Formats: sequence, structure tokens, C-alpha cells
Amino acid sequence: MDALIEVKEMYKIYNPGENEVRALDGVSLKVLKGEFVAIIGHSGSGKSTLMNMLGCLDVPTEGTYILNGRDVSDLTDNELSDVRNKSIGFIFQGFNLIPNLNALENVELPLIYRGVDRSKRRLLASEALNKVGLGDRMKHKPSEMSGGQQQRVAIARAIAASPPLILADEPTGNLDSKSTRDIMNILDELNKQGNTIVLITHDDSIAETARRVVRIMDGKIVEDFVREDS
Repeated sequence: MDALIEVKEMYKIYNPGENEVRALDGVSLKVLKGEFVAIIGHSGSGKSTLMNMLGCLDVPTEGTYILNGRDVSDLTDNELSDVRNKSIGFIFQGFNLIPNLNALENVELPLIYRGVDRSKRRLLASEALNKVGLGDRMKHKPSEMSGGQQQRVAIARAIAASPPLILADEPTGNLDSKSTRDIMNILDELNKQGNTIVLITHDDSIAETARRVVRIMDGKIVEDFVREDS
């Protein structure tokens, strides 16, 4: 199967010189299309820096990042913004919903930036909300929904345009245990439907949902394995 993500000898170095900090220290990683990969590490391990690289939110000091066949290692800010908009669906810990927009309008927002016409984006947003079990909550605003429901809206927003990559950064960090299970079940089902998912987490129990686990420590990948029961 083709690689969706290919990272080669990636470094992110702050304060180069005597007091330099190597947030990423020669990371190489390949993620195939259709994989569900958890990248796990404690605070300061480099996982957030790697997430920023994979999400085209930052560029490496050295190394190569090929996303869906395109080298995005040294693009301009505008080019990176275009890649993020067209190729990556983001799910964040904080939901990042617009308070005065309802669920449907929140899901439609990235589609507006992509230039999708109104009738098409309304259809895509409705389909995405139905996929995450919120077909009956489309007109509700974030304040009228629980944390778990808000995160479902965020997932719907991430998948509405069918981007090649879904990048989930600590997606259950603000949720109770039941909502956490619900969200992880949704991500698992999306992966079974063919979506490529990269999950960033510090929690081993959350990482267990993924088929493959990559552990990062001190800016280096120290473990990379496929779960035997996957």
C-alpha cells in the first residue's frame, strides 16, 4: 500500500549551538494509507512538535516530509495553509468550535474556505454529522451540547471534505470516560471505513485503540509496533 506520510531524518532544533534543544532528533516515520497510528509520549517527549510537523503547522530545521506524494518540508506559510486546508482534517483537545454557529455551520466552515458551493457543503456537512451520530443536533450551538457532542461536531468538521489525513491531537483530553469511549469508537469506525488517522496522545489506554503504536522519547522514536490483536 502507498505511503501517505513519509518523514525522513527530521530534526527540529531550538537555540542552535551550545544550549540547543533537539525537540526532534532524527525522526523517520512512514504511515501507509488506511493506517490508524497512535503517537504516544509524555510531556517534553517531542510528540507535540512532531504533530506540528505532520499537520504542516511548522517546518523542520532539517529533514524531509512528504505528505500524499508532495514534499512539504520547506513550503511558504501560504502554501502550508493550503495543504492544511485541503489535505488534513484536524481534531483538537479543545474542540475549537465557533460559539455563535450551530453544529451544521461549524462543520461547513472549512468547506467555505475550500470554495465548495453552498448546496454541496450543506450536504457534506449533514452527512458528516450523521456519521458521528448527531443528525438530530445539527441546529444546536456548542453551548447547547455536552463536551462529547462538541467533539463529535469537531470530528464531523474534520471528515466532511474527506481529507487524506485525519490528525487527532489529544482528542479526549477534556472528556469524561464515557465520552472518551464514544469518541474512540467513532475514530475506530472511521478507520475501518478507510480513513487514515494519526492520533497524538500521552495515554497508553487511548493509544490501544490504534492498530499501530509509535512511542517517542527525547525527540527520538524508541518503539514502533503493530498490536497483535489488531
